[in-house]
Amino acid sequence: MTEAQLVARAAAGDPAAERKLYDLHVDRVYRLAYRLAGDGELARDLTQETFIRAFARLATFRGEAAFGTWLRAIAMSVILNDLRRRRPARMREAPYEEAVAADWLADPRREAEPDLRERLRAAIDALPNRYRTVFVMHDVEGYTHEEIGTALGVQAGTSKAQLSRARAKLRESLAAFAKEWMS
Repeated sequence: MTEAQLVARAAAGDPAAERKLYDLHVDRVYRLAYRLAGDGELARDLTQETFIRAFARLATFRGEAAFGTWLRAIAMSVILNDLRRRRPARMREAPYEEAVAADWLADPRREAEPDLRERLRAAIDALPNRYRTVFVMHDVEGYTHEEIGTALGVQAGTSKAQLSRARAKLRESLAAFAKEWMS
């Protein structure tokens, strides 16, 4: 059964089709929520809220984009709205290595320096929200600029510019450490 058929059946009220759509997309939505929220429990709540909203609005899905793209747009809205509301009251607390078993910060052939890991985490956390969001979505999660643009409601060029600025800020933040580490 194709994803379009699953969407049609889920929109008609088929719980098995809803479950299949959930199973196909839950991991990617959770990873995105975790990377942006930094807290496993909050990421689970945001993932749940994303699917509740998506299934409640499934009748409005027109199929002009892939279901996954439409779902990511809902996820980004849920995540960013929640973080805007919470951000002043809480800061990121969870280390990145908890997001998935395979650590994206470390070279798989050797373990990263603990200082590098901590400085990179701090540098990413210090990025402005819009830069951090694009950086995580593109460089960590592998979304395309078109997908990011759709999810965030911006042009793909804006996503590219924000990624470039995020990388420049990271280079600037990590420059002193790189000189230390190389010597």
